[in-house]
Amino acid sequence: MTRVRFTAAGFPRIAAAALPDTMGMIHRASTFVPADLDATRIDAVEALALSLAGRPVSSAKELEAWLLDRSDLDAACSEARANLYIDMTCDTQDTAARDAYLAFVENVQPRLTALGFDLDTRQTELMKAYPLDAGRYGVLERSVRADVELFREENIPIQTALDRLAQRYDEINAAMMVTFDGREQTLPQMSRYLEVTDRGVREKAWRVVAERRAQDRDALHAIYEEMVPLRTRQARNAGFDSYVGFAFKSKHRFDYGPDQCRAFHDGVARAIMPLTRALDEQRRKNLGVDRLRPWDFSVDEHGREPLRPFEGGRELVAKSVAAMRSLDPRLASMLSELGDGGNTSGAKTGACLDLDSRKGKAPGGYQYMRDRSQKNFIFMNAAGTQRDVTTMVHEAGHAFHSRLCHHEPLLAYRHSPTEFAEVASMSMEMLSMRHWNAHGSFYEGRAEDQARAAREQIQRSIALLPWVATIDAFQLWVYDHPTHTRAERTHAWLDLDARFGSGADWSGLEDVRAAMWQRQLHLFTHPMYYIEYGIAMLGSLQLWVRSLEEGETTAIDAYLKALSLGGSKPLPELFKAAGLVFDFGYDTLARLASRVTKELEKVPG
Repeated sequence: MTRVRFTAAGFPRIAAAALPDTMGMIHRASTFVPADLDATRIDAVEALALSLAGRPVSSAKELEAWLLDRSDLDAACSEARANLYIDMTCDTQDTAARDAYLAFVENVQPRLTALGFDLDTRQTELMKAYPLDAGRYGVLERSVRADVELFREENIPIQTALDRLAQRYDEINAAMMVTFDGREQTLPQMSRYLEVTDRGVREKAWRVVAERRAQDRDALHAIYEEMVPLRTRQARNAGFDSYVGFAFKSKHRFDYGPDQCRAFHDGVARAIMPLTRALDEQRRKNLGVDRLRPWDFSVDEHGREPLRPFEGGRELVAKSVAAMRSLDPRLASMLSELGDGGNTSGAKTGACLDLDSRKGKAPGGYQYMRDRSQKNFIFMNAAGTQRDVTTMVHEAGHAFHSRLCHHEPLLAYRHSPTEFAEVASMSMEMLSMRHWNAHGSFYEGRAEDQARAAREQIQRSIALLPWVATIDAFQLWVYDHPTHTRAERTHAWLDLDARFGSGADWSGLEDVRAAMWQRQLHLFTHPMYYIEYGIAMLGSLQLWVRSLEEGETTAIDAYLKALSLGGSKPLPELFKAAGLVFDFGYDTLARLASRVTKELEKVPG
């Protein structure tokens, strides 16, 4: 899953017929921002921002030109931070990269935030004075107005402190290594051992990882216990009782609120948990064990050897391109533009991919757009597993989204609401799985392995929903109870795990279970960000069902059409453009659970 919000990437244009009507857009290139601008230098950026803030505007046409120039300046600043972040996460042991990123966060970003507020304020005033077409600019105006209403100067140093703490979280996780099987390995590399058929090996590997995580358990507790009060102070500075309301407004969640999230939690409990618990029981019987333990959920339940779909980044990319070519050549063309997957040096050489796990690399996976050059960057910790295949096609979906709104002149509209950006990525997980045995792809000539991988993918997609409900409900509790103790937080977590967790027996492992939430980096680095995955998964499942009922071509055409809108329309309209219902309550969950159950009956295990 992507851990950095979707932004834009640059690729050659596709056929004009695949692009949306761009009525009202400005097509000329801006010359306001110098080509050689170093946006890590605040003096250079400040001069341009002040120029923009003081520029006379006396008509709607001049306002449109002003918006385009601001968009280009924002893109340059965004890319400056992106490059520093990419360098830092690709090698957290590079002290120069770490110091450069922290220097930007501590010295440049605070000033950029203040300058951005001044420009937001001016933009809001200008849009009142010179009204623009609401169909074209309504989403932009609504978002900027919310940002102006939220801004408080006293929150700038708070955000700087939070960014510093988030970087510390990444650094701690990147340093987690274990010695196993005679060699030092990263935690992502250890995931391979959880797939082996020897239960003793699985348990030993799981315990080694758990013991390593336990060494930093208190440090991560301490980081989180600094973060929660800081975020609560941010919210109260802006006039909110808790961080929940502040987070919803700052994330521009205009089309749903906490009540809808709680309805999602209830729907998952009622419609999804019976299915996941039944699948767990089936797994227990197939494994022939009295009780499932935490190390029993990645192994093949029929005792087959682990799927090994690729070795190394180059093979991962080549086989992903082959699968996309079989699904739709337009997708393969976009993916092949990113490179061959062999790069292991971050973005220093202009690369767009860094895929293989290694010591010192930050955890997780993400796609980050370098907004000015319009080149994206995919970061992964691949170890040769089927889950890495899912991650690769997921991030490829984000790249397709970027590619399809490349034509958009406004940076704000080259970003999509995360709830729909994740539809772009999760849909690729579902739509590509039928093609994982295509010529040159992961399981060519191995139909049984492809079917097995597809079944695992469907089951993981359903299993994601209870985890999303757990993380989202946990965050709502945390920020609704900001003065909670560590013991109270643990109790809240365990209550949610009992409601939404797997059928595992945690006897003797209670301390590990109580701290499992620390593995979810979003809690630390992207607070109140996770419900998006649940909403998007329901959209992706709908699109997959549409491909089954109406054909893949119909589904892909709808996918491309909707993605080409970027963020220019409200969230429900983006779902509608893809032929999807924007709803994540019980009825939608129950309908999809029923359809998934029928499809699982068709797919051999």
